[in-house]
This record gives sequence, structure tokens and C-alpha cells, in this order.
Amino acid sequence: MIEAVPDFPRILTIAGSDSGGGAGIQADLKTITQLGGFGMSAVTAITAQNTLGVHAVHAIPSDIVSRQIDVVLDDLGADAIKIGMLKSSDIIEAVAASLGRHSAVPVILDPVMVATSGDRLLDSAAVASLKRDLFVRADLITPNAPEASFLTGRELTSIDDAWRAAEMLVTLGAGAVLIKGGHGFGASRERVTDVFFDGSEFQSFEAARLDSRNTHGTGCTLSAAIATFLGSGKPLIEAVSLGIDYVRQAIATAPALGQGAGPLRHWAPGTQS
Repeated sequence: MIEAVPDFPRILTIAGSDSGGGAGIQADLKTITQLGGFGMSAVTAITAQNTLGVHAVHAIPSDIVSRQIDVVLDDLGADAIKIGMLKSSDIIEAVAASLGRHSAVPVILDPVMVATSGDRLLDSAAVASLKRDLFVRADLITPNAPEASFLTGRELTSIDDAWRAAEMLVTLGAGAVLIKGGHGFGASRERVTDVFFDGSEFQSFEAARLDSRNTHGTGCTLSAAIATFLGSGKPLIEAVSLGIDYVRQAIATAPALGQGAGPLRHWAPGTQS
């Protein structure tokens, strides 16, 4: 019997669980579903988290993380993989080993280091493992400005700094880099500029800054959206552009839940695939 090819993208998210539902696995699955994909998950950590911060983190054993990835990909397959919070070197190495057994699937890596609340989500010792083991497997990495600064050792105070950081990150092995400008690069606080570099082409995405406290999970949501668009067959640069548009709409219509940095509206009108 010939197996039918699904008419929707199968997207695997490898990330931590956010009990508040605004980021991590929960945000990823909402995004994937809203954009017409079939979401699958490999949980790397469990957090006690809400809009005010991360109150506790429990890492999942690395062998369980890799087992989740392998059984999903061996049976269901995937058209794209999104990677978020990884927590430790052991988990990073386990994820890299699993991806090595399924190397044909495109990978979007969001190098999650610090939550919107400021809580640290990646051990310092794990950063070297992240750069060594996963950058080379990523079709795109999506650091924000502070993460890009930490990864490159460069302060990002201008757009030119961001371009140079993107070049450095590509030389570390990533297929392409999107440095998110929500934290600013020392330019006008009224505009947000995201910079993209794929080793040959530079492109910027600029828009007015949205005045909102509801930005919890923006990075998770963006990388999941890009993965879903990429898995549906869009070229990478188009997937990035569509993902940015989706996140802006989700921020603009956010429901203002909680007392801190609120979640996005992943089901925003007009964002269906």
C-alpha cells in the first residue's frame, strides 16, 4: 500500500513546557495548529511559569528527550523541526545525536537563553555545546539581540553590529541567521528591525514598534511559525517574513492576561494558513 502524503506540514517542536501557556511547547503547538500544521513535541524541561517569571525548572533526562524525538520521527515523520529551550549540555548532545539520524529534515533553532522575565533558561556550560553540536544542524537560528551578543562576544549597539554578528554566527555553521531586533540595536525605539543573513544575502525587516506588555513567548512563537511555513514548502526568506507578520498580529491582538508579560493571541484573526 502506498502511504498518502499529508496536505499539511508535520512540525516537531523540541522545547520546554510553559505551565502558563504563553511560551515553549504550548505556544509552539498553538502556532503550528493555527497555521495549518500538525504539531508534535519532545519536551526537554518542565517549568513552573506564569507571566511574572519562571519559578522552577525540572530538566527531562536526556535519554527520554532523544527517545521522544526518535519515536516521533521514525513513525510520523516531520517536514520541519523547531528547537527551543534545551537547558543542559546533556540534552543538547542528545538532541544533536537524534537529529543526526534524521538529517534530511530542516531545523529552526531558537537559542533560548533567557526568558522574557529575565530568568536564565540555559546553563552557561551548555552554550559551547549549543554552538558546537547544533549550529551545524540548523537551517536557521533566531537569536534576539542579547543572545546574539552573548554568542558572539560582541555588543550590538547598531544595525551594523547586528550584520557583523550575523556573519559571525553563519561562520559557526548555521545555514542562516535571523537576529531579532525587539530589544533594539541602539536605534530609534519607535522602530523594530530584524536582520537576516544566509551567507550570501542580507535582508532587513523593519516595522513600527508595538507598544505592548504582552510579549511573552514571542521568540518561541516566531520560530514555530517559521518552521511551519518552511515545512509547508515556502522558501526560507518567505517563511521568515510570514512568521514576523504572524507574530506582530498576535502581539497586536493579545488578550492582556496575567500581571506581568502577557501571552500573545496565537489565534489572532487573519493568521490562519
